[in-house]
Amino acid sequence: MLLDNLNEKQKEAVLEENKRVLVLAGAGSGKTKTLIQKLLYQISERETKPSSILAITFTKNATNEMVDRLIIAGDEENGDYEEYINNKKYSREEKELKRRTKVQSKPWISNLTVKTFHSLCYQLLKSSGGASFDNQFRLLIDDQVDETRVEEHKSIAPEKSGDIKHKILLELCKDMNYLLKLKRYILDFYVDKSYIDKNISSRTFPNQVSYTTLQGEKVKSKSERDIADWLFRHNLKYRYEPNVNFKDFDFRPDFYIPQADLYLEHISDKSYKTSNKEEQFLLAGRQCAKTYESMSQDSTLFNLALERIVMGRISDKLSLIAALKYEEEFKSYGDKIAEFLKMVSRVQSMIKADGISLDDLVSKSSTHQHERVRVFYELTVPILKGYNSYCINKSYLDFDDLIIQTIELLGKHPDIRNAYHDRFKFILVDEFQDVNSLQVKLLELLLTPDTQLFCVGDDWQSIYGFRGSEVDYIVNFEKHFPGSKIITLDVNYRSTQTIVGASTEVIRKNKFQINKDIRAHKATPSKIQMYRAKDMETDGVEYMVDKVRLLQQDGISAEDILVLYRRSRMFKPYNDALRVAGLKVTGKTIHASKGLEAKVVFIIGLTDGSGGFPDVWLDDVIFRVVKDVKLDMLMEEERRLFYVALTRAKDELYLITQLGSESRFINEIPKDFYTLNKTEFKNIINPIPICTTCGTEIKPFYKYCPTCGCSTSV
Repeated sequence: MLLDNLNEKQKEAVLEENKRVLVLAGAGSGKTKTLIQKLLYQISERETKPSSILAITFTKNATNEMVDRLIIAGDEENGDYEEYINNKKYSREEKELKRRTKVQSKPWISNLTVKTFHSLCYQLLKSSGGASFDNQFRLLIDDQVDETRVEEHKSIAPEKSGDIKHKILLELCKDMNYLLKLKRYILDFYVDKSYIDKNISSRTFPNQVSYTTLQGEKVKSKSERDIADWLFRHNLKYRYEPNVNFKDFDFRPDFYIPQADLYLEHISDKSYKTSNKEEQFLLAGRQCAKTYESMSQDSTLFNLALERIVMGRISDKLSLIAALKYEEEFKSYGDKIAEFLKMVSRVQSMIKADGISLDDLVSKSSTHQHERVRVFYELTVPILKGYNSYCINKSYLDFDDLIIQTIELLGKHPDIRNAYHDRFKFILVDEFQDVNSLQVKLLELLLTPDTQLFCVGDDWQSIYGFRGSEVDYIVNFEKHFPGSKIITLDVNYRSTQTIVGASTEVIRKNKFQINKDIRAHKATPSKIQMYRAKDMETDGVEYMVDKVRLLQQDGISAEDILVLYRRSRMFKPYNDALRVAGLKVTGKTIHASKGLEAKVVFIIGLTDGSGGFPDVWLDDVIFRVVKDVKLDMLMEEERRLFYVALTRAKDELYLITQLGSESRFINEIPKDFYTLNKTEFKNIINPIPICTTCGTEIKPFYKYCPTCGCSTSV
């Protein structure tokens, strides 16, 4: 009875007793259904105690869905719960209360452990973590709470992780050297870079690039910036390019230093001739010193030269430490500091996921060939060290720390580890393709040779590399878990054969994947609709709005239409146009659409190059210091993301690209699977006039046809 609604492959998976099992399931093949049926089978047929079963998901929503399905499976009230939980008039809070009430009334569910990785570790550390950490710890969350990862945790820290990093940064900036190094980095790689990028993209790049000094003004060369920064560090007032007229004409020396009553000219191959200006200085009896571009190639010699030129002329003692305040120095660059700290947080998450120590990070970055990378880590490592010390002192843990501390607890305390070995005899993991190295270490610590590990997942849908997930764990499952059995679910119950066939052909372009023969349960003879816009934000937008209007007129509800995109900014012109047209379309990033489905799906932004799709996420060399992933592997993840987008569609799929910059993924779909619009252009060539009687070409000055004599005016 319990297995009646399963196909042969699903039934095989549920009945499998091997201690290490991977159910390799294509999109829409019922992998979560199979996992739940496995759980129900163990309880009902194998008489397994619910308390000995651990089911792990990746998101709170997935946990809720699993619990809901279990409740529905044992619902004696003729489907009342299913109707309630799917009714949109009830709030999330009301549904959560209903769910809890139902679970508490059913011991066979309440005694199960159904948790996300983070929630499992949270519970484990709260109950047993006193052996290695303060088990009254509080959880750090970011400003944007990810509700898919956070469950009902009451011990929330009063501070945000981002606020702590900013606090540590302020402390570090009490050191003048650190403050000035940070400001130099922000100016070079955020302020000036933004200025250059903006002018390149707008094709109005000036003849002279400008550089921002520590004092905040723009100068014309890097060497002039270095001079200005040297003066600033030594607390010397200066004026850049003051307008002077000593006798015969106006001109602008590079610098004037009032404390020394000294003018300074920097000479490079781009400088104008200075002979006329030198004559003016002599006539006026004013001092002018020179520096040369060749001197600036060696910063140590350049600094010594500036000291030799300036110091002898200063009457007041040089102050080597300027009385600067962080707030004053960065008052105009708060957004840039936020960008920098976002990079720091991403690096922090990456090194935690891969178990890289800060000392290793220092050694890897200190010898890097690029100054930008070296300086970034010189600034970043002290922040992370300070952050770690601060959090330990305050008994704070962030999401990565939950797993790290749990691994440390189980690894160092055999008595606690054995207690969980005795408790959990069956461990089920959903969406196994998304695991990272820390999560696999945790699983290995929870397993014994007698524990059954039952994993379901699809290597074709591994799309969270930016969070640290490693597709290798599912592709090479047998290597990581010797003696394992792999069962493939090969029927897609969601999409048409066209969508299944097209998406399969695309994903097979990946070299690092497990080849699967997936067939569709539905054999609807439809084709993918592909539209090549002349301009994405004009006729591309119009095309989608028109299609959405027609679909809704044909009875397709707004909830049955899903618009997907690689980056959120792609959706704005489409969303604006839909709003103006009075049409309602759920829009989601492809990452956020994982696990969803819709009758009709539009995928927009399918262009090649920067800002399009594919869009490689690990493109900054700074991240490659932590994780040197090859470009082809990054591109394969982008292709998996495209596969996820394609397979959200149940019945109809629309792809919107742009003529001349079509995404390379578009070209990977065989032509048999789609129809393509014909791009219309105006005829810019005037037709050749001919005689309507005999067909002879008529020149503009002919009054009569030279062949038949007919009047050309007829």
